[in-house]
Amino acid sequence: MTAALTEAPTHAHSRILSMGAARGENVVPNDDLVGPIDSSDEWIRQRTGIVTRVRADKSTSATDLAIVAAKEAVEKAGIEPTEIGLVICATISNMQQTPSMAALVADAIGATPAAAYDTNAACAGYCYGIAQADALIRTGATKYAVVVGAEKLSDVVDPTDRSISFLLGDGAGAAVLGPSDVAGVSMSQWGSDGSRADVVGMNRTLTQFRDGEGEWPTLRQEGPSVFRWAVWDMAKVAKKALDDAGVKPEDLAAFVPHQANRRIIDEFAKQLGLPETVIIGRDIESTGNTSAASIPLATHRLLEEHPELSGGLSLQIGFGAGLVYAAQVVVLP
Repeated sequence: MTAALTEAPTHAHSRILSMGAARGENVVPNDDLVGPIDSSDEWIRQRTGIVTRVRADKSTSATDLAIVAAKEAVEKAGIEPTEIGLVICATISNMQQTPSMAALVADAIGATPAAAYDTNAACAGYCYGIAQADALIRTGATKYAVVVGAEKLSDVVDPTDRSISFLLGDGAGAAVLGPSDVAGVSMSQWGSDGSRADVVGMNRTLTQFRDGEGEWPTLRQEGPSVFRWAVWDMAKVAKKALDDAGVKPEDLAAFVPHQANRRIIDEFAKQLGLPETVIIGRDIESTGNTSAASIPLATHRLLEEHPELSGGLSLQIGFGAGLVYAAQVVVLP
């Protein structure tokens, strides 16, 4: 008879215990960017809602930002770093393909020998990481996990590009997750549509750049196509996430969508029928679009400005290049 494998000590549920954040050192107003794109501060505000964005010093990497955010989250969680068994970093702007950002973050926060890996799901990356950490905690693969969204998008910006350059900022947001007796993370609604990969993404590969076939790769997007997809298709995903969680719009304390564009956020709120009691994350106005970092950064700011949200329900949804998306309801730390 074959010997039975020992079962892992599973946990009924997981929840977010704490958040951490790091933003680029420099506040960049619209007026600093309008020249190369022949635009104006008024145009950018009306189209996107962005007044300023934050960008990091040249010497600061996305990994540096991730470490600062992760350290804050771990300190607030009140756990020993050695108790962390998993570190996931969501990023599209790690300029070093290997080793992973996550391995360096795990070492910097004292979590060695935690499992560590990066995930590339663009602006949905943080929500992908939350889904994975929740599942792995519940299966007993780890007790505590750190999920980080970290980007230095100023490294992949063409200042003359009118489609996306003025949107992008630098920053990192982190969450520590641990076991819970009650559900703290709902089932995630996530997916992809690679047939529309040309709508938003890099304009060339690193090998093309190496071989002299164009300039350094930078981000581009078809703005109108992305806008329509976000406000129509993603609103349906958000509604499905609420239904699966057994939550009605009026049950929410907060709504934190990917900080892509203020008009998208406003349209989301309208389609979801959110009452005025729901506080909406609008970090886009002062931080810009930080891709995988945008949801944790916006959540961190909401909790700082509205501590009464602690323990309330938040609907979060990320969507971006791929095309990929992910949404879930979480209990705020």
